[in-house]
Amino acid sequence: MLTEVMHHYRLARPPVDVGFYETEHHKQIVHDLRTTIMAGRLIALTAVIGSGKSLLVRRLREALERENRVIVSRALSLEKAKITVPLLVSALFYDLSPDKLPTISRQAERRERDLQELFRKAKKPVALFVDDAHDLHANTLKALKRLVELVQEGGGQLSVVMLGYPRLKNDLRRPTMEEVGDRTTLFEFGGLRDRQRDFIDWVLRASLEEGVEPEEVITDDAATLLAARLKTPLQLSRYLVRAFEAGFGIGAKPIDGTIVDGVLSRRLDDIEPELNRHDYDVKALCDQFDAKPAEIRKLMRGELEGTRATELTDEMRIAGLPI
Repeated sequence: MLTEVMHHYRLARPPVDVGFYETEHHKQIVHDLRTTIMAGRLIALTAVIGSGKSLLVRRLREALERENRVIVSRALSLEKAKITVPLLVSALFYDLSPDKLPTISRQAERRERDLQELFRKAKKPVALFVDDAHDLHANTLKALKRLVELVQEGGGQLSVVMLGYPRLKNDLRRPTMEEVGDRTTLFEFGGLRDRQRDFIDWVLRASLEEGVEPEEVITDDAATLLAARLKTPLQLSRYLVRAFEAGFGIGAKPIDGTIVDGVLSRRLDDIEPELNRHDYDVKALCDQFDAKPAEIRKLMRGELEGTRATELTDEMRIAGLPI
C-alpha cells in the first residue's frame, strides 16, 4: 500500500495482518482442540483459504508450549508437497530427544523401537502438528493412524493435528478412507462467521492513526457492503486496501458504497473461486471425479450441458463440495 494513500486516509499501517481477532467461535474451537489433544488421537482442523486458521493454530501451539503439559512437535520442512511419515517421525525425534542432533536409525524396526522409548521417557502427551494436510497422500494418512497406534502400544500418547483446507475433510469422509476417517476427530473452523462487520471496525481502529474514527475514512454503507459480500479476514483486508487505493485515485474521502461496489469482483461468488477456496483446482477435480479438464472448465463457466453436467454436479455435491 503506497504511503501517500495511507497519509491521505491517516492510516498508521496497512489494514492487513494487524493481529488476532478473537470471537467466541475462536475460543470454543481452541478449547475443543486442547481437550481432544489431551486424549491422544488423530485430529483434523479444516477451514477455507484466508479464514485465519494459521494464526489460530499458531496461538494454540504457543499456549500449549507455555503451559508445558504437552510437548509440541512440528516438521519445519518448506517443501510441503514432500511431507512424508519418515519426515514427521524425524521431527518427533528432534523435538523429543534430549540430544541436539539425535541419532535416527535408517532401519525401520530400530527407528520405531527408539521412537517408542523416546515417548516413554517424555512422560507427557505429544501433539504433532501437520500443516497443509490436504496435500497428504491417502497412504500417508493411513500411516499416520498407524503411527498413533505404534506410540500407544509403546506406552506413550500422541495426537496428530492435521491442518488443511475443506478438501481434507471431504477426503476423510470418502468410503475408501473409512479406516482413517472414522478414527479422526474433525473440527471445521468457520472463521468470522457473522462477525465481518465487527472485524472491519476492529481492523480500521487498529490501522488508523490515534484520534481518527473509522467513519471518517469509510461510510457505514460502504463497510456494510464489504461485510455482506465478503467472508474471510483475508478478503476483507484485501478489499479494504483496494477501496482505499481506488478512493485515493479520485480524491474521495470517506470511501462510499459506490467505490466499494466498483472494486468488488463480479466473479467473487462464481463456482471456480469458491471451489479454489476449498482447495479444489481443475486437476484435483479431474482426479477425484474422473473428468477431463475441458469438462471441468466448461462446468465452471456454466457451459457444460446435458447429462454430463448433471452427473458431475451431483457427484460433487455428494462429495461435500460447495456447488
